[in-house]
Amino acid sequence: MKLLNFLKRNQENQEEERIPRSVQQAIPIKRIYEDGIFQVGRNRYSKTYKFTDTNYMVAGKEEQERMFLNYGSLTNTFDCSSFPKITVINRRLNKIDFENKIKMPIGNDNLTPYREDLNMVFSKNSIEAQGVIQDKLLTIAINKKNINEAGQYFSNKEIEISNNFSKLDSKLTELDINERLRIFYDFFRTGEEDLYHFDIKASMKKGHSFKDYICPDTFEFKADYFRMGNRYGRVLFLKEFATFIKDDIISELTDLNKNMILSIDMKPVPKEEAIKLAENKIMGVETNIAKWQKSQNENNNFSAEIPYELQRQREESKEFLNDLIERDQKMFLSTITIVHTADTKEELENDTEYLKGIAGRHLCQLGILRYQQLTGLNTVMPYGLNKIKITRTLTTESLSVFMPMKVQEIQDAHGIYYGKNAISKNMILIDRHELQNGNSFILGVSRKWKKFRS
Repeated sequence: MKLLNFLKRNQENQEEERIPRSVQQAIPIKRIYEDGIFQVGRNRYSKTYKFTDTNYMVAGKEEQERMFLNYGSLTNTFDCSSFPKITVINRRLNKIDFENKIKMPIGNDNLTPYREDLNMVFSKNSIEAQGVIQDKLLTIAINKKNINEAGQYFSNKEIEISNNFSKLDSKLTELDINERLRIFYDFFRTGEEDLYHFDIKASMKKGHSFKDYICPDTFEFKADYFRMGNRYGRVLFLKEFATFIKDDIISELTDLNKNMILSIDMKPVPKEEAIKLAENKIMGVETNIAKWQKSQNENNNFSAEIPYELQRQREESKEFLNDLIERDQKMFLSTITIVHTADTKEELENDTEYLKGIAGRHLCQLGILRYQQLTGLNTVMPYGLNKIKITRTLTTESLSVFMPMKVQEIQDAHGIYYGKNAISKNMILIDRHELQNGNSFILGVSRKWKKFRS
């Protein structure tokens, strides 16, 4: 422990001199701990959890409503001192994971030819799916005096949050230091995913910084895009919200088979403060209506109706206050950001237009963070930070519309191929030995050859 502490102090003293300023700004992690807690500010600590997807998109109406309400209960569990962030990551399936998790060991028996044929099926379908898989993360940041207080907070909060995910038929798993650093490594060093191997103790003994390991070769930030190594990237944000938004907008935005990250930042507002803000909003609307009526009366127009826009603002502000007081809704300051990368500038522009088109179909508008690509990148990455001053006030119910749940993936390690998921287009791999009831039945077309092996 003394050696580790000495190496930490020595590393911190040399780090500022060795690491380029652009890397320090793009990777704003101050210190990392073996349990996966990162210090990302002077007194801010964050921890990331991975949660499994659920079959929201294919569920019936009643089941979707149940999951929608449970997701709202989940967001309500975050206290006003925390900074939660939901992140959806599209990343390439690296060769090592493919070999270890999906492909079957060849072996040396009479079943070897069948395993080879099955591995060929796996490889073919992985290529057709463009080798992109999706991870869903929850990052929670908290301001505490030291790591001990932060660790205690995360330990206590994890139980409550895990129980709420269970109600969604989802499983919450905490990420350790290697799993969390792997997220940033895979994004910053696309194409080198198979080379990841990080040992914190060995790195500290050599006096190396973890930032040297995960950062790209170069960073270059322009007005409306950035370059990392030989790849191009761009950060977008949800600029305009529609009055009514369907609950599949997040699923459609993350359906792009490219390396990308979408994050939803949520900052709970204390109830007393939220009610006061809502009351001030109503007072402001009523003041505008009174001014308009006064101007009409001065023109002897005593029968004029209040303009539709002012009527709508009055109704919405009253409904907002009613949600906070009577319907157990919370107020959240929310920011939705997206970063996507491409091999060429032309490909980047095409992907940007594609994402803007999806938002447009939902009557929303995606905007480019001009001259804020660096702060936008720090916001969208699962560090636990929100550095852009663009927020939207939402209630619990409104925020739940941006539910990241889509469809559950079934990919047991070395499982048997049972076809493709109709929604995600990914392979369905099932190991029947892991099931509570491993029985199955096979349906075939009449008067056709049918062959199977149990």
